[in-house]
Amino acid sequence: MNVFDILDERGYIEQMTHPKEIKELFGKESVPFYIGIDPTADSLHVGHFVSLMVASHMQKCGHKPIILVGGGTAIIGDPSGKTDMRKMLTKEQINHNVECIKKQISKFVSFEGDNSAIIVNNADWISNLNFVDFMREIGSLFSINKMLAADCYKQRLETGLTFFEMGYMLMQSYDFLHLYNTYGCKLQIGGNDQWSNIIGGVELIRKIGKDDSFGLTFKLLTTKEGKKMGKTEKGALWLDSEKTSPYEFYQYWRNIADEDVKNVLCLLTFLPIDKINELASLKDEQINEAKKVAAYEITKLIHGEENAKQTEDASNALFEGKGNLDNMPSTKLENINISIIYAIVLTGIAPSKGQAKTLIAQGGISLNNTKIVDITYTLSDKDFSDGFAILRKGKKVYHKLIKN
Repeated sequence: MNVFDILDERGYIEQMTHPKEIKELFGKESVPFYIGIDPTADSLHVGHFVSLMVASHMQKCGHKPIILVGGGTAIIGDPSGKTDMRKMLTKEQINHNVECIKKQISKFVSFEGDNSAIIVNNADWISNLNFVDFMREIGSLFSINKMLAADCYKQRLETGLTFFEMGYMLMQSYDFLHLYNTYGCKLQIGGNDQWSNIIGGVELIRKIGKDDSFGLTFKLLTTKEGKKMGKTEKGALWLDSEKTSPYEFYQYWRNIADEDVKNVLCLLTFLPIDKINELASLKDEQINEAKKVAAYEITKLIHGEENAKQTEDASNALFEGKGNLDNMPSTKLENINISIIYAIVLTGIAPSKGQAKTLIAQGGISLNNTKIVDITYTLSDKDFSDGFAILRKGKKVYHKLIKN
């Protein structure tokens, strides 16, 4: 099946430089394509999820993924979508992050077979560039007026845009040219916030006399209201289980809005579209069954089937009174005689004592299904009749305190 039809049917595609040519290209040959990931952290987060799903769909249809880890461009930092200049990382930090995220990428694409994926690091060709030669050969082909009109730069003009950051588009465009010359890469894909940078690379290749470079962007993962998904009270929703536990990960998707179910199932699972339509058509209380499927399938993809089953089991135990509580988030206490405020902060339910007090004042904290109203409450043996106590925020956030 032409991967264009799959991506279109599932709602991935946002913009394309040459729609007719891209669809024809997918239908007649195996296309080497690349997607770039800047290693600004030691884990991918849910913002990278859609791009890796697109790469997976494309590889399954016979196309060759080139995963570019931006060890070189991360030194500058992409200004797209940022109101301030990104924090500059050391080369040692960047190299560490590169090694960490390589492992996560392998969950989406295969590094075996005829169209096996490859991982490249643009530090290998960017780090040793001669500035004068680069600006003469590449910089001379870019119009400053056109660059400043691009969204990634335009929104930064009021707060201040450095020449350092202006170079990002040139570097990313040069990446495409390098991959085109080295691997025959004809297509760059990325989130819709990368449209300006992608156009830069496509046009650079065409300016040197080639006519088979293309760009495609896909939708960012957003709610029905247009807000980016993947933000939690603790920050980003990470794909690393050490940063975001499988249970927290599962619960995030279990609690999405009814209106977001179909979009999430289409973009973040491999379920057939007919099954997705069936699940998305459920109404009222029944839509929760679709959310359970979404949470299970997405967690299985990122954390494996065993973790998905365990988190599903823990969720059922908490919310439906059936299943195993062993797999819910928990903390062992050396001393159980601690204040409720300390317990709330210790478990991460609130980041500070002040916010913990606010939660109690608003009636948002319960211990063993009993609402806490006294901010001076201290835990004791009677709270641990079964060897553990259940601390809850609202209706959806649970944490088990275990008597050691």
